[in-house]
Amino acid sequence: MSIRSSRILIVLLIALSVVSAQTAPVKKASAAKGAPTQAEAEAFMKNAEAQLLDLSVRAGRASWVQENFITDDTEAMSAQAQEKLTAVVTQLALDARRFDNMTLPPALRRKFVLLKLSLTAPAPNNDAERKELTEIATWLDGTYGKGKYCKPQADGKQKCLSINDLSRILATSTNPDELLDAWVGWHKISVPMRQKYGRFVQLSNAGAKELGFKDTGAMWRSNYDMTPEQFSAEMERLWRQVEPLYVSLHTYVRKQLIKKYGKVAERPDGLIPAHLLGNMWAQEWGNIYPIVAPQTTEKSYDETELLKQHNVNELGMVHYGENFFKSLGFAPLPETFWERSLFLKPQDRDVVCHASAWDIDQKDDLRLKMCIEVKGEDFVTIHHELGHNFYQRAYKDQDVLFEDSANDGFHEAVGDTIALSVTPEYLKEVGLLDTVPPESADTGYLLKMALDKIAFLPFGLLIDQWRWKVFSGEITPEQYNKMWWQLKAKYQGVAPPVERSEADFDPGAKYHIASNTPYARYFLARILQFQFQRALCETAGQTGPLHRCSIYKNKAAGEKLNKMLTMGKTKPWPDELEAISGQRQMDATAILDYFAPLKKWLDEQNAGEKQGWEGMDGAVVKMEKR
Repeated sequence: MSIRSSRILIVLLIALSVVSAQTAPVKKASAAKGAPTQAEAEAFMKNAEAQLLDLSVRAGRASWVQENFITDDTEAMSAQAQEKLTAVVTQLALDARRFDNMTLPPALRRKFVLLKLSLTAPAPNNDAERKELTEIATWLDGTYGKGKYCKPQADGKQKCLSINDLSRILATSTNPDELLDAWVGWHKISVPMRQKYGRFVQLSNAGAKELGFKDTGAMWRSNYDMTPEQFSAEMERLWRQVEPLYVSLHTYVRKQLIKKYGKVAERPDGLIPAHLLGNMWAQEWGNIYPIVAPQTTEKSYDETELLKQHNVNELGMVHYGENFFKSLGFAPLPETFWERSLFLKPQDRDVVCHASAWDIDQKDDLRLKMCIEVKGEDFVTIHHELGHNFYQRAYKDQDVLFEDSANDGFHEAVGDTIALSVTPEYLKEVGLLDTVPPESADTGYLLKMALDKIAFLPFGLLIDQWRWKVFSGEITPEQYNKMWWQLKAKYQGVAPPVERSEADFDPGAKYHIASNTPYARYFLARILQFQFQRALCETAGQTGPLHRCSIYKNKAAGEKLNKMLTMGKTKPWPDELEAISGQRQMDATAILDYFAPLKKWLDEQNAGEKQGWEGMDGAVVKMEKR
């Protein structure tokens, strides 16, 4: 994503929390004779939530230090703390099984379900394997964060490039050799992860089975108020709704890239080489807009240039984001946000630069962690990340297990909904743009949006498709890379620019694999954000095209949004979706409405072109050496 995919709570509230060595041992459920009572269940949950609240505060601080000061020592401390937390949560989940068959009040029963699902990396309930799992998890995260591509220079010294440096090359260069070198260089950093990742999968699956799940992937899919099988089917249903729009975009972009790069971009199977799409993972394509832009005389604008023309610095960009929420009626961010956040990449140490929003104390210690650069995509990302922070504060008064979004897709969708309002109208309103381009320029605007929003959809789907199959055993360690690229071919129509083998581990070159962060949320967010936006624009009384709507300064829309945010995770997500949109089913018609004018234009441009690519049906595509 431009790294708009990275806007995320780095960790689920409990799942990746850590706890200090001084944490009191978990109080085990009493061994009372006879059937458990509701009073016992209530007492158990009260004790569990008290422990989890204490652990999450300790956790946030330890995790913050580890990601902002990556050293062997902080990794070791984080691993030890993670092990202790995992032991506590695992024991609570196991003890909670005593109440599985009881009839309990809906809210209490929901808490028991959420407690069992709170770990993204469940560990076996024994000290040695739990310690091993947490050490591997911390090592994978740290290895990614420290990853650099180093190459010798003419003077004999080495030049080392970070993911930010390499991403900048992918985003700005049009030299195919330079693009290829950056792509290959970054994908080398994940090779050492391969063996440890396989062991991590074994240990995590063992923990999931102890909690009653088939495997870790099934456990993740159980966290959506439906069965794992129903959730898988729901993801596929939503994809089928949007697939025709993606195919039209892919066909158009492929044609333009071939015009630009010739044989470097042209393949007989119709796949697009991954290094030509402006992003290290080919997940969002907005950076190649200058190459594929419509041939029009309509005056456009560049957000990066606007920011520079108005001398907006990194901190100023964050103030623009905060002011958006204030215009909707939300209170300002606390002073500690400005004192404790990380806004700039430090020059003296390694940090995880992946943009993320943090809620350290489950109340008001909100923080942003992001290596901000003065550019348009970071301006939009900031609006997204602050969506997480305002969501976190909105549900701060809920019980501990309800301090989260309705499902993890909601958390991402809220930030993205706000980002959708960063329209030309909004930019003019805040003084960054002098004149709003006429509607005749909307094709270019929509294409630029689609290069991020639509191009991302299959990528958002395939990450967990791969992982679910890995956890289930359908993809074995001997097939990790082969199946990764087969899924990328099937859903994205993208191929590696050079031959790959099982000596590589390309999945690990993506942050969310290394950090074990579930990814389905991002796909869901791409669907939900347009549902939210359509509903909020209707509340705001806006009647024009959906892509022209900004809810900036509209208190009625802000009130409706806040009503849903404050619900936290108290209700099944269909109830909360209904509260904001009036619908109880996730639905892609809003995203199709938003891009309808573009779809018509794309189909006109694609007349006579071969639509799609080999491998769309999942058939094996030969990735020949190039």
